[in-house]
Amino acid sequence: MSDYRIKGDTGEWEVVIGLEVHAQITTNAKLFSGAATAFGAEPNTQVSLVDAAMPGMLPVPNRECIRQAVRTGMAIEAQINKYSRFDRKNYFYADLPQGYQISQLYHPIVGEGLLTIEADEKAGLPEAKVIGVERIHVEQDAGKLMHDQHPTMSYVDLNRSGVALMEIVSKPDMRSPAEAGAYVRKLRAILRYVGSCDGNMEEGSMRADVNVSVRKPGDEFGTRTETKNVNSVRFVMAVIEGEAKRQVELIESGGTVVQETRLYDPDRNETRSMRSKEDAHDYRYFPDPDLLPLELDDAFLAECRESLPELPDAKRDRYLALGISPYNADVLTAEVEAARWFDTLLEVGLDTGAKPATAANWVTSELFGALNRMGRDLTDSPVSPQQAAELLGLVADGTISGTIAKAVFEKMLESGDGAGAIVERDGLKQTSDTGAIEAEIAKILAANADKVEQYKGGKEALFGFFVGQTMKAMQGKANPQVVNELLKKALG
Repeated sequence: MSDYRIKGDTGEWEVVIGLEVHAQITTNAKLFSGAATAFGAEPNTQVSLVDAAMPGMLPVPNRECIRQAVRTGMAIEAQINKYSRFDRKNYFYADLPQGYQISQLYHPIVGEGLLTIEADEKAGLPEAKVIGVERIHVEQDAGKLMHDQHPTMSYVDLNRSGVALMEIVSKPDMRSPAEAGAYVRKLRAILRYVGSCDGNMEEGSMRADVNVSVRKPGDEFGTRTETKNVNSVRFVMAVIEGEAKRQVELIESGGTVVQETRLYDPDRNETRSMRSKEDAHDYRYFPDPDLLPLELDDAFLAECRESLPELPDAKRDRYLALGISPYNADVLTAEVEAARWFDTLLEVGLDTGAKPATAANWVTSELFGALNRMGRDLTDSPVSPQQAAELLGLVADGTISGTIAKAVFEKMLESGDGAGAIVERDGLKQTSDTGAIEAEIAKILAANADKVEQYKGGKEALFGFFVGQTMKAMQGKANPQVVNELLKKALG
């Protein structure tokens, strides 16, 4: 459990956090129309008559959107409701042509679920924690207002109008910015594994409304504020920290926290009031008369469950069972691209003799380090999983040493050639020729007679010196195991 507290003049305060994450469903068409959903299109080029709310246009649910929401619910072990219903949420925005949003309030498609965040001492998470999910409902997005430099002019882009969203509502179970950050990262990973959302927060396809309140430990919940449309994990954590401190200062100075909607200004790292917080009755929710209830059959649900991939927690457990360290397992499962890349390496590596733990260490240190220097990621890696498996296999069977493998890897990054071809071309094969190695050892011991005497006199640390000199004389091509054995024999 987090021990995060806000220190005030009257003692310590506990922070209570709930998140409403809006995730754009990965689909080629909108929730109730066939209009496209591609990011970055010219304004108002992806708008159907339904999206523009033309008279007489009737919405038709997109089956794939419903399927993706169900699969997401299954991925967080949530209750899937066979019966769900769409409601109209009535309010006026200039970029909401209908004058209402089609959403789900009373009968959402997904009920309660859970999500586990892992322990991470460095991040302020001393132990794993289960965060409850209240519901997932499906709704349509509004359009977008664009403002130019002229103070009286605004433009409406309806490309996003009608885009399908999942609103994933957590329970108020988080107690620190670190827990909230871990929750968003884990949820994003699950969505990307499932394929129901690309998780691109910069493009707005995943964003969070952050609910924060403070209380003295053990007291009833305080009045919460909601900060809208926060589009990065770092900003989510900053909102919580800043808003909690603001509320504590306000209460301790004699003021009262007002239930309201706020906006986050990342340039000033502060929230500011936007409007008073509405309750459900303010939106005059009622069942959408144009849409029949959704009724899901067992065959549809079975297909959804069977289509789920191996999820992050299961994959992490599998990696741990292979002898991979917890740290490497966390790194390799954090992003679906990394996990898929590494799984391919493991599959090919079985044929080359590469060990899973060795492969994991190499990927998280050597490969990730090189890609970071190059400003690239795994999707743009110049070395494929198959090439990596070949390189690790050459080390495993003794063809090359670990030192030579580093040099070969650098050449692979530069040329794109395979490890085997580079080793053959440049004559880098490791030698176990005992005669050649013994000859070099004899020269080194003769040239360092004083150190030989010191070693025999008890200065055993000098053994490393003799190993280094031998490997240098053999241009790094000697088998280290053979070198060690022959040196021990020669030094008697």
